[in-house]
Amino acid sequence: MNQKTGGEEMQNSSDTTKYNIYAKIIADGIVERPDVVGAIFGQTEGLIGDELDLRDLQKTGRIGRIEVNIESKGGKSIGEIVIPSSLDRIETVILAASLETIDRVGPCNAKITLDRIEDVRAAKRLQIIARAKELLKAMIEHGSPESQEITEEVKQAVRIEEITQYGPDKLPAGPHIDSSDAIIVVEGRADVLNLLRHGIKNVIAVEGTNIPPSIGELSKTKTVTAFTDGDRGGELILRELMQVAEIDYIARAPEGKGVEELTYKEIVKALRNKLPAEQWEIMRDRKAEGRNHVNSHHGASHHHSAGRKTSRREVIVKRRTLAPTSKKDENVTPTEEEGAKLVISDKTPLTHFNQLLGTRSARLIGKDDEVIKEVSIRELAQALKDAEDIRGVVFDGVITQRIIDIAADKGVEYLLGGKLGSVIKIPVNLKVLTEETFKMM
Repeated sequence: MNQKTGGEEMQNSSDTTKYNIYAKIIADGIVERPDVVGAIFGQTEGLIGDELDLRDLQKTGRIGRIEVNIESKGGKSIGEIVIPSSLDRIETVILAASLETIDRVGPCNAKITLDRIEDVRAAKRLQIIARAKELLKAMIEHGSPESQEITEEVKQAVRIEEITQYGPDKLPAGPHIDSSDAIIVVEGRADVLNLLRHGIKNVIAVEGTNIPPSIGELSKTKTVTAFTDGDRGGELILRELMQVAEIDYIARAPEGKGVEELTYKEIVKALRNKLPAEQWEIMRDRKAEGRNHVNSHHGASHHHSAGRKTSRREVIVKRRTLAPTSKKDENVTPTEEEGAKLVISDKTPLTHFNQLLGTRSARLIGKDDEVIKEVSIRELAQALKDAEDIRGVVFDGVITQRIIDIAADKGVEYLLGGKLGSVIKIPVNLKVLTEETFKMM
């Protein structure tokens, strides 16, 4: 019969054990198990606080029976101590470290050294995996096509049950779309199904190029990653999303592939390589500029004598003045002369811009050209929404449609940024400038 010593709880709590603490003990003399257990209880009492008192922990079943295997030889005692613990990880390591403060066992000098802390659940998981492999191998060897079909049918049923409908548009979505701080926006129901199959449940589909209002509302409170097909259709949906929702990151399927057909490895790689939305816009615009440069160069070689070339400033003025932003503006098409009047009289905005170069920051400029607030570009949209009486915005980044729309709503007079992104509409009462176009005025 095992003797219980030092206030040990009679009931073994191995069924709730999370960790096993293993330690080595060397004593200069002959000692036995009760001596070791007594030393552990006695010399750790009050050392690490009342909440980690060993006697109380054993009474509540949070520490199991202390096992000591010790042998005496040549006037010395050498052995191993095992303490089962159902405490959390931090409490367990504190308790384990306290063992090394014990320097006497009975009448003898002794040294206890922590060997390792074993995660019992991890060991059990390894056993489960090993056994599951054996069972799966046996099923494959003795299974039949009919059983495989049943398995696939069950899997498909589970995937369908996991799909929910979100918002008034009843958009296909995963079950975690409400509870997650970050969401993934994909194109269609099949894409949602594929991500659910691979365990990604914070996903929602837009179901076409006409982006539903539900997506815009979600994007105001959640971090949004747009994950689209690697084709022209995916490009178009991204452009629409960037205009109507606050997209934070862009992920794309490999070229020519759809999200619905990606493997788990391809999905993880695409999401891991996602880009901030602003960076994606810059890269897209550079590609477009490269194509335009080639096309314009080709056209110039054939039409060089076809009349006066349009100046760069004329192009900027026209681009800035031809697109209305609301129904009341639809019949307003300012002339080039009217557009040319949209000029800032002083160089204050450019001074701010030069000071911001390389900082990835933005300044909100007041009515008297004073700096109301300086924020990072990532915070610009929200800062602009919250601000009042702003005359202008100067920032070291890409001017996007989203920033233009917010600035127009707030009555801002001008935007000055490093580069003009893919913009579809600009209000006639808002000056949208880059460093280059500002200097040309």
